[in-house]
Amino acid sequence: MAFNSDFLSTSIQPPTLNNIDDAFQLEGSEIIDYTHFSIALSSQTKFAIWVAWNIDGMNLKRIPRKGVGFFEDSRIPSVSQAGNQLYKSNPLDRGHLARRVDLNWGTYAEAKKANSDSFVFTNIAPQMDSFNQSGKGGIWGELENSLYDQTEMDKSRVSIIGGCIFNENDREYRGYKIPTEFYKTVLYEEKGALKTKSFILTQDLTRLSFLDLEAFKTYEVAPSEIEAKCNFTFDEAIHQANEFDLNSFIQTERKPLMQSSDLIW
Repeated sequence: MAFNSDFLSTSIQPPTLNNIDDAFQLEGSEIIDYTHFSIALSSQTKFAIWVAWNIDGMNLKRIPRKGVGFFEDSRIPSVSQAGNQLYKSNPLDRGHLARRVDLNWGTYAEAKKANSDSFVFTNIAPQMDSFNQSGKGGIWGELENSLYDQTEMDKSRVSIIGGCIFNENDREYRGYKIPTEFYKTVLYEEKGALKTKSFILTQDLTRLSFLDLEAFKTYEVAPSEIEAKCNFTFDEAIHQANEFDLNSFIQTERKPLMQSSDLIW
């Protein structure tokens, strides 16, 4: 099963694109389904506009990564997806948007299929190896773990919507724009009430050569900021359940989240 809009007791639809032509159309739809996740693929950047996935925390399986390779989606022309030609012989890593371990739940066969599907290039975005391999991601990589640590989620179920953010001045490499920002919107329920948190990771590419954690900063944001940057509209339920105060940083400098204890779920 792909992304399930009814995975939580509150139904959450994937983002609605403001311009349907922004996305690659597969059999007349901008939504491309995989096991436990779905995506909308940008027709311009060749990366995901959004990836939506479900996590069943009570039914996660330990599936080894070894032996599973990255692959292009055979349903999509190679020219419409960023494949291995972008990543070979350079310091760019193939970074998962929907985390591999998040998807590995259900029956063992189901989890194994989700594990394999997570390596499709449409779920991959370029990340510097210093970020993706050596723990330089800081709090970004700990968002899901922190959620489990700090909350009592109903049924340990989470849905997440994430993807790339592109800006006009992003670098171009081998014919592809390299995103300097990524976003995640996390959805969960406590005592039957929907809660949401939205985050943006900013990569300062001018500092990446120094292998400096300061090159990667995570900020909590309002869902509307992601909508403006990505040209889509979130389900209204996400806005209604989000408690982030847009005015909280208007008067003062926005400060990054530096450690898990900075997160208030």
